[in-house]
Amino acid sequence: MSEETKRPTPKEEDAQKKTGGEENARQKPESAGEEPKAEKTSEKKKEHGRKEKTFTLTKEQMEAAELAAKQLESVKEQYTRLAAEYDNYRKRTAKEKESIYQDAKIDTIKEFLAVYDNLERAMATEGGEDSPHKKGMEMIFTQYKKILEKLGVTEMEAKGQPFDPNRHNAVMHIDDENLGENVVAQVFQAGFMMGDKVLRFATVQVAN
Repeated sequence: MSEETKRPTPKEEDAQKKTGGEENARQKPESAGEEPKAEKTSEKKKEHGRKEKTFTLTKEQMEAAELAAKQLESVKEQYTRLAAEYDNYRKRTAKEKESIYQDAKIDTIKEFLAVYDNLERAMATEGGEDSPHKKGMEMIFTQYKKILEKLGVTEMEAKGQPFDPNRHNAVMHIDDENLGENVVAQVFQAGFMMGDKVLRFATVQVAN
């Protein structure tokens, strides 16, 4: 057998494998060392790509931007003024509605004050204390007073009080030494108020 066709023995094959493994082991660190360098290069490229871009504006573009800013400020002022006007309108409308409601309420209550007068007269002319009719009338009158109170209506305390032309309507005068001057001696028709507003003047007799 010639030397060219001679096959290596098993021992020679093991030696070649070991030699090839050592060469590969030496080459790996080199390749491992090259990878971080490649990563650093790519990171630098990314950072370079992330740099902020700058733009240069022409004179016409600057003037257009200033004009747009002025227009925006003008629109803001118009909006603020319009919002204030609407708020004032809303408050004024709510106040007017409340006033209309109060006026309608007062007009309605005034019509029912005549019922109060009739019940009061009926109480004064009805039979004795044990009369069932008088007891029924008292119950109705008491209920009617409570309804007026719920509506915010109060009866004036006029008798024995100083005469007030803003609340009292004097139809008679009397000389009475037991009463002071301009003191209400008698009430002919009760007066009523709703809050600070007079619904009806009290018709009274005043002592001189």
